[in-house]
Amino acid sequence: MKILGIETSCDDTGVAIVEDGRNCLSNIISSQEEMHSKYGGIVPEMASRQHLLSIVPAVSSVLENTGMEFDDLDAVAVTHGPGLAGSLLVGVNFAKGIAFSKNMMMASINHLEGHIYSAWLGGKDPEIDPGFPLLCLIASGGHTELVLMKDHGEYETLARTRDDAVGEAFDKGARLFGMGFPGGPEIERLASRAIGSETKFTRPVVKNSLDFSFSGLKTALLRRLEMKMPSAEFDPGDIPFGLKANIAKEYQDALVDSLVSRTVKVAKNKNVKGIIVCGGVAANSLLRDKMGSESPFPVIIPEKKYCTDNGAMIGAAAWYKLRVNPEYQWAMDIIPSLRLN
Repeated sequence: MKILGIETSCDDTGVAIVEDGRNCLSNIISSQEEMHSKYGGIVPEMASRQHLLSIVPAVSSVLENTGMEFDDLDAVAVTHGPGLAGSLLVGVNFAKGIAFSKNMMMASINHLEGHIYSAWLGGKDPEIDPGFPLLCLIASGGHTELVLMKDHGEYETLARTRDDAVGEAFDKGARLFGMGFPGGPEIERLASRAIGSETKFTRPVVKNSLDFSFSGLKTALLRRLEMKMPSAEFDPGDIPFGLKANIAKEYQDALVDSLVSRTVKVAKNKNVKGIIVCGGVAANSLLRDKMGSESPFPVIIPEKKYCTDNGAMIGAAAWYKLRVNPEYQWAMDIIPSLRLN
């Protein structure tokens, strides 16, 4: 089964053709990073307008790359939530037009479920190796959740962030350092230049809860940088580069430690067979290394190209739905606040 996957939940326009849930035949991501970087974050109205400009060329590219036409496809899958309403509308309405005009199956996919199924791309089959149940850490700019995947389509959300998502903490931290957007890669690069160590940041804990919290770390970073300022005026450019790199390393360590320690603790409590780490923050090298070294369970992390938002993960998730229950969801609508349960 060949599925056209469309992802427009936020700023990147992702389109892919996926065969049988694992084999990605073509994957195109039209990034809006340069456009939004000057604002230090995503401007929703601009994002939705850019999706309108990008989606047709992206679909044309994956068809051209595979030598296929619409009639060669078996189904269309699209993200219908959670996400920015305007961005979601572009992808959903475009997918509806294709599916209805070609009388094709159509599946609506939860964006978070798509991130989970990115672990199936590239030939790996977590269903068999290591098998269910799986604990899924979804870590991105908009989400930080621990989800117990009992089987295909069976989820239980065990924990989520009480405030900022971890990707948002990276973005806001990078802004405090005077760096660009997105912040995760910027902080990772700066931290790699550390030449010493600073006082460690306190790891946040939510009392009597498994939930995450990152807003306090962001505030602690601001206070740390203010203390290092040579003058009363806040200007990160006044701080010596080596000192900034050391602080960035400690900040990244604190964010990653929070994710790894909580995930491993919950995995032990639930006696899972493996851990999936997915979402944009899963591209962070320290997180990938630390989760692999500290987890007593097998750890599955998608290739970095499938960690950020992409159409391939939507096509992969759709195959596991459509193979059991063929659907023609031409009348479905967006749900910007959709939950995964």
